[in-house]
Amino acid sequence: MKTTLVIMAAGIGSRFGGGIKQLEPVGLNGEIIMDYSIHDAIKAGFNKIIFIIRKDIEADFREVIGERIEKMCAALGVEVGYAFQSLDDIPAGAGVTEGRSKPWGTGQAVLCAKKLVSEPFAVINADDYYGKEAFVKLHQYLCQNVGDKYDPNAFCMAGFILKNTLSENGGVTRGVCKVDANGYLTDVEETSNIVKTESGAEADGKAIDPDSFVSMNMWGLTPEFMDLLEVGFDEFFKTAAPANPLKAEYLLPIYIGQLLREEKVSVKVLETKDKWFGVTYKEDKEFVVESFKKLIAAGEYDKDLFSDLK
Repeated sequence: MKTTLVIMAAGIGSRFGGGIKQLEPVGLNGEIIMDYSIHDAIKAGFNKIIFIIRKDIEADFREVIGERIEKMCAALGVEVGYAFQSLDDIPAGAGVTEGRSKPWGTGQAVLCAKKLVSEPFAVINADDYYGKEAFVKLHQYLCQNVGDKYDPNAFCMAGFILKNTLSENGGVTRGVCKVDANGYLTDVEETSNIVKTESGAEADGKAIDPDSFVSMNMWGLTPEFMDLLEVGFDEFFKTAAPANPLKAEYLLPIYIGQLLREEKVSVKVLETKDKWFGVTYKEDKEFVVESFKKLIAAGEYDKDLFSDLK
């Protein structure tokens, strides 16, 4: 069965090299976080990868990442493609206000891949390490939602435990989830400045249950979702964009939350107890490097990362 991994990498800076967090080497051989996600996805059964980037970084991206991954994937029979996020890729009749420089957020990013995705797919951020378990669970869910009982509006989400996703070096933004008794998502509340405390976690002085589920933008979706996403993007340009034309963003978890409230979709929360890693702050890098060393020492990964893939 064909299943696709969509990697949102358009946020990578146009100037490759030092200072671009998605390209910080964290593995023994200079691997970046994205390498580990690609490895784990292929190991779990995903056999197509779509990179979402910007046109202005295409040449550099292919040189630094794409060509290397394409060669490895070709040997494994894994397809690789590219979609391009652009500020000007907007609904007919809409316009871009002078002074706007950033594209329109993660919802638009995924929508850019619509013409390339005709199978169940997962979405991840380029600069987050999710762990092996989440990829396995998402792939299993996507493969189960097929055949006579196929539901085009049945999605899933990797549910990380909040305390496993916090930084030692400052506040983070997380989608704090509400989940019903049957394990289905009922709402996602984007919460900023979440920090560790002696008793757990808090945001701007308000305590948060450290065992809460949070979204790390790791979703399992159907190709039909792209149609909903396109409708939502049109609505966004009629409401949110005019109200804040320079900074409004069409965000994937916010739109999925809207669809949940309208009872148009369902999202099964797949619990993962893996620890999230990411270089949110410059000071995080040392911890991430040491964490990967421990995973390799424990046998979770080979020193030659992709050598176990066949």
